Amino acid sequence: MTSTVKRRSYRSEVRAAQAAATRAAVLIAARELFTAEGYGCPIARIAERAGVAVDTVYTSVGRKPALVLAVIDMVLGDADRPLPAEQRGYVQRIRAAAGAREKIAIYSGALAHLLPVVAPLQEALRDAGRKDPDCADTWVRLEERRAGNMLLFAQDLRATGELRDDLDDQQVADIVWSTNSAEYYSLMSRRGWSPHRIGDHLADVWTRTLIDPAVWVSDATTRPARDPGGPSAGHDAHVIGSL
Repeated sequence: MTSTVKRRSYRSEVRAAQAAATRAAVLIAARELFTAEGYGCPIARIAERAGVAVDTVYTSVGRKPALVLAVIDMVLGDADRPLPAEQRGYVQRIRAAAGAREKIAIYSGALAHLLPVVAPLQEALRDAGRKDPDCADTWVRLEERRAGNMLLFAQDLRATGELRDDLDDQQVADIVWSTNSAEYYSLMSRRGWSPHRIGDHLADVWTRTLIDPAVWVSDATTRPARDPGGPSAGHDAHVIGSL
């Protein structure tokens, strides 16, 4: 009896290893083809690249929306498998950074590298959702997940003690969520902005909008003298911080 149980356990482990290897092959093929050819790449091409049948793609990962979401998570995690946010390298670097400006710089720099790849996939998933309910559901889940992650980012920034007091964490999260979106990236790209310039722009906007001006505004002695009849220093700081 014992040897029978061991044989069954061994066969189960082998099958699980084979299934994991098949899923990995499908995911890698999907990442290579979706990032190179876009959302329009047929599932049959992914199956051919992975060396499996089309039905195996569906059983190992899922339909195209699930594949696209998995590829997005692979790209964001810079890994051969989907990684949750907390395991991604740039997220860990953000959490390890001490100051809000450093955290913002790390995140905006990562986005300059990631958005050119994931933004077209996100927009294609959204557009496909107009006709495909599964795509629509996946898009909604992706957006809600992003919103939740941005609230965690806002709370991490708040812990530095450097955010503006007149913005609560949800407001901070919503500002970041809206400006790091695929739609925002696409708009700026169509105006001729490079990914690097967009990343620098996000860092500048978030710094000026979210962080207490006392943290980032240059010392008064390095700024041009104000008109004696002009606004007060406190008013200037509020305006600068509200840009």
